[in-house]
Amino acid sequence: MIGTTLKFSNHPLAEYINRLMNGGALLSDTPENVMEVVGILKSYGIVLDAYSKNLIYIAEHQFLVLFPFFKYFNGDISLKKLLRHWWHDRINYEYAEYCMRGMLWHGGGGLDTYLDSPEFKARIEPAIQAAIKNNFLIQGLNSLFPEFLPEQVRTLAYYSGLGQFWRVMSDMFIELSDRYDGGEIKSIPDVVEHIRAELVAAANLPITYAVPIKGQVYEIIPKEVGLTFLADTALPYVEAIFFRGTPFQGTVSFNAQAQQISPDQSRFDYGALYADPLPIGGAGIPPTLLMQDMRHFLPDYMHDIYRRSRRGEDDLRVQICISFQKSMFCVTTAAILGLAPYPIDSTDKDQQQANRAYLANWMDRFLNSRLTDVNS
Repeated sequence: MIGTTLKFSNHPLAEYINRLMNGGALLSDTPENVMEVVGILKSYGIVLDAYSKNLIYIAEHQFLVLFPFFKYFNGDISLKKLLRHWWHDRINYEYAEYCMRGMLWHGGGGLDTYLDSPEFKARIEPAIQAAIKNNFLIQGLNSLFPEFLPEQVRTLAYYSGLGQFWRVMSDMFIELSDRYDGGEIKSIPDVVEHIRAELVAAANLPITYAVPIKGQVYEIIPKEVGLTFLADTALPYVEAIFFRGTPFQGTVSFNAQAQQISPDQSRFDYGALYADPLPIGGAGIPPTLLMQDMRHFLPDYMHDIYRRSRRGEDDLRVQICISFQKSMFCVTTAAILGLAPYPIDSTDKDQQQANRAYLANWMDRFLNSRLTDVNS
């Protein structure tokens, strides 16, 4: 964990340690918070369904296509769809790629380790040769820069890995909404438990990747490599996207002399749990694309919540961002509880002490986050 762990009894966020130890969540349990979190996750689940399908399509069907002009069309190209694409009447798949590149850059987990292994290099060579056969220009490029195409394959592996991760999360969030509509989900701890249980159930799902090239299938990440959903995609995603993120251009100076960006990636705190919602809605801020996508799929009761705010729906994307951050603190709670060294409801004193120390480490990372803001 980043920073010096403060003794948990005097921790500035001791309230949240106690809340988690007593079966609560990082987000306050109120009826409106429950409605807001479930509603935004339903919208997010629909968007993730589209993101997931496109990422997997690109990984499997745009393999080493260096100028993939139609990669967002999922193989269905028509004039009507092209016009809608140019008019931006579409899902903003660019945000999915932004998250993928964030994971690729920050690394972590077994996927990152495997992509730097000799086994990976040996497996991709036949696929690369098959893909560039009879393309003398790319063959020449490969001879001059032998690491260029392998790096493209590494990127495509992250397309596939993130797509598979989001496939699970999309289904999880849609099911959460269905259970809420059916009266099963009534509190924030219910939301957290649903997510925690689903993460545990999916923990060992294999992450694999294969590409069809000219009638033959090449396994880039076979099942026997042993990559799994939780350890190799979910946890690196939380680290890269929830916590670290990347600084938004136009909000901080990229000039090294200004020292507004730490040279140490491990100290980044630009992720979803830290982002200021106010810039969301402005051009050039990547999460704006996600908020724009989610606004199309909001349940009616979410619009009712937003219309009661001070500005009504004039700042809808900002309000969606605030709701989204609330939901991500619920997802983070589920991950924290699922990874605790001992059951959080243990009555053993030593185990309780270990759990408190574990939670204090997490709270260190939340000191500069939006945790207190979403609970105010």
